[in-house]
Amino acid sequence: MSSFDTLLSFIESELGFATSHYDTSYLDRRVSSRMRRTDVEEYEQYRALLADDPDERDALLDALSVNVTSFLRNPDVWEEIRDVLRSLADSHRQVKLWSAACSDGREPYSLALLALVDSDIDATKVRITATDIDREVLAKARNGVYRSTRTTDIAEQLEPLDGYEQYVERDGNEFRVSSRVKRLVDFERHDLIHGSSKSDFDFVSCRNLFIYINAEHKLPMLRTITNSLRTGGYLVIGKTETLPEVLKEEYEPVDKRLRIYQKL
Repeated sequence: MSSFDTLLSFIESELGFATSHYDTSYLDRRVSSRMRRTDVEEYEQYRALLADDPDERDALLDALSVNVTSFLRNPDVWEEIRDVLRSLADSHRQVKLWSAACSDGREPYSLALLALVDSDIDATKVRITATDIDREVLAKARNGVYRSTRTTDIAEQLEPLDGYEQYVERDGNEFRVSSRVKRLVDFERHDLIHGSSKSDFDFVSCRNLFIYINAEHKLPMLRTITNSLRTGGYLVIGKTETLPEVLKEEYEPVDKRLRIYQKL
């Protein structure tokens, strides 16, 4: 076993992070970044550091978590999602949405904001379940407070959504989603790899997670999602992601380029 494999085994057994489910090159990039920050050159040295330093263990787990997100990421995708939500709200008494691997809440809050600002969507019909495996990031999501930084402009992220200002309170660089937005979203912990399927969702969004997951675990995760969708329900994945061949026969593309599908 290589020194890197030994390190990964240590991370999985001692830190509880399922390294075996993730793409090796992704793991190496994140681990190497932490090694550079701690001035450690060898994997064995870094394993020793992890064994002795609880703060570094926390920092590594934070680095390994897939928490890259933004409001209305890829606006062209969101314009198509708007049409999907309009159609669902027009034809259903209740619209059940699932934001899987929701990270810090910006995606489910984007769904809620879209429902609230669009006069063609009856927001009273909409219920959003937002899940993630990371308890700390879920706590941030429930808080619903976001800050602009040098590299992240929250106002710019929200700009494509006309009228969002009445649902997001701004104080300088701090943005707080209102209680009207929060009421549409229920946050809960869920493990897409080991967790069970849900049921009767009209729409599931799981975007930009599978690029980090190895092929062996991608299909079971997508099976969990597929089993959670009702017939005719919609699935959205990341623009650079693809459905496994074995699942393609279960979906009809709504927009192949934007990776939006409808379950047959």
